[in-house]
Amino acid sequence: MLQLHYFPGNASLIVHLVLEEIGAPFALKLIDRAKVAHKSAEYLALNPNGLIPVLVDDAASGASPLVLYETTAIVMHLADTHPAAGLLPALGTPDRAQAYKWLAWLTNTMHAALIVYFYPERWADDAAGAAVVKAHAETKIGAMLDQLDAQLARHGGPWLLGPTFTLADSYAFVLCRWTRGFGRPARTLVHLKPWLDRMLARSAVQRAFATERLVEPFV
Repeated sequence: MLQLHYFPGNASLIVHLVLEEIGAPFALKLIDRAKVAHKSAEYLALNPNGLIPVLVDDAASGASPLVLYETTAIVMHLADTHPAAGLLPALGTPDRAQAYKWLAWLTNTMHAALIVYFYPERWADDAAGAAVVKAHAETKIGAMLDQLDAQLARHGGPWLLGPTFTLADSYAFVLCRWTRGFGRPARTLVHLKPWLDRMLARSAVQRAFATERLVEPFV
């Protein structure tokens, strides 16, 4: 069975959403950040970076279970091993290339900028400097929300890549959720706000939110 090491609302929520979408049996194992469980020797044996999530797939071929970290690697593995869920376009197609592009952008650009926003002290020497770093990060991420809004406007479809729901929707949704404390409300994003509403209406999202006891809506 698949086992997801998670913490509520963390990046592991992206994987949790995908697991709910594919419908395969899985188990959740709470890694309590409040107790620094992600830095324990047991967890570091799974992910030496001490970051959440980790997926353990004991159904994978091999003598021992497959242990994966890095969110994008995990969700792409799940899409590849559960093709019937249709969470990635066909291999070798332009649509598949677009999915790769957006997953890379979400990981390397938007997710990375959100890390700066939430942990500005890592890039500053004092509280004043951290406040400046955080403000700059929020401005950058605001432009990224505009980019997502423009993508939805460009093709007019219901999902990030157009007519079909993909991994990119799950990933982008969680990152957008992390911006709900920004000064700019989601309702000012004409195309992004309806997309967020469509995401919240998905049964997979509702099941994951109920399990993790997450409260919405976006403003």
